[in-house]
Amino acid sequence: MAESKLDFEKSLSEVEKIVALLENGDCTLEESISYFEKGIKYINQCRSALEKAEKKIVSLTEAEQEEKIVD
Repeated sequence: MAESKLDFEKSLSEVEKIVALLENGDCTLEESISYFEKGIKYINQCRSALEKAEKKIVSLTEAEQEEKIVD
């Protein structure tokens, strides 16, 4: 789980850096496209990490509910 968090945090940080670079407006068109492509990659990594976290939360919540029913 810690590894996923690090991956998420790192990816999110990279997205923030890319957004700042693109907002600055000092990039050429080619650089902007390259940064955009990298940003999409990092966003997809963030999305994947969030989906895994959501599945884990759902699983834990369902397990907790099942325990309450049994008790």
